[in-house]
Amino acid sequence: MAMDPIKNESEYERALVEIDILFDAKRNTPEGNKLEELVSLVESYEREHYPIPLPDPIDALLYHLESRDLPQESLEPYIGSPSRVAEVLERKRPLTPRS
Repeated sequence: MAMDPIKNESEYERALVEIDILFDAKRNTPEGNKLEELVSLVESYEREHYPIPLPDPIDALLYHLESRDLPQESLEPYIGSPSRVAEVLERKRPLTPRS
């Protein structure tokens, strides 16, 4: 049985509660099928009402380096010389990856 789309915040909150209750449901069971449908409806609602913007590319690079304890030099094969990498990370030069 198909469910109606989530139309407002109240329906969204109820769907989240129901997902929490059904979270461990086995696949291909009535409960598992209901869980999958609810998740799809919630994802659709969230895409429209709570969009997540793409990260700034430089911030993403800096996070990647820091979170993996990598030196700036690890970007040289993709961006170019050490000075070019530094200029890109300092936002003095646009990010243009090597092809």
